[in-house]
Amino acid sequence: MTDPTALDAERRMLLQTLADRRRFLIGTAEGLTDDQARQAATVSDLTIGGIIKHVAATERSWIDFVLDGPDPSVDFMAMEKIDWNDPSTIPAWVLERQDEFTLRADQTLSEILAGYAEVAARTEQVVTELADLGVSHQLPAAPWDPEPGQRSAREVLAHLIGETAQHAGHADIIREAIDGKKSMA
Repeated sequence: MTDPTALDAERRMLLQTLADRRRFLIGTAEGLTDDQARQAATVSDLTIGGIIKHVAATERSWIDFVLDGPDPSVDFMAMEKIDWNDPSTIPAWVLERQDEFTLRADQTLSEILAGYAEVAARTEQVVTELADLGVSHQLPAAPWDPEPGQRSAREVLAHLIGETAQHAGHADIIREAIDGKKSMA
């Protein structure tokens, strides 16, 4: 068993690193209007509002995984059967994932940021209360990994740090294209 003192230090380090990466991402939205947060300012369709919405949803789903294992309503293998020209073949969860990247007209940047803050608070609470960061669940099969292994809470946190950092970089480029602000400089 891991020494509780070391585990607490590891927990603090992982949570602090994730919080730092969140700050980089949130910083890209500072001072933006809702319209600017919806602006695809590069050749990509990505927007700052959509990225933040996606990262919050991703973090929420991974923390759900830490607590309960994979979502039984999501069948990644069904993606092989999707005909993108036939909307009837697209599962609802895929449409929800696509919507994660869009700050819709009925949503505001401040709502998305408030939701992200709630997700962050929940993550910190769950991680703080976990008995062991080694708790793990079986990953679901997917076309990119038909025989997946397990993923521990520790590995989920490492994944979330990487995901958040990657998208903070995307958002930084988009922000610079919107108004020249270099949020990570």
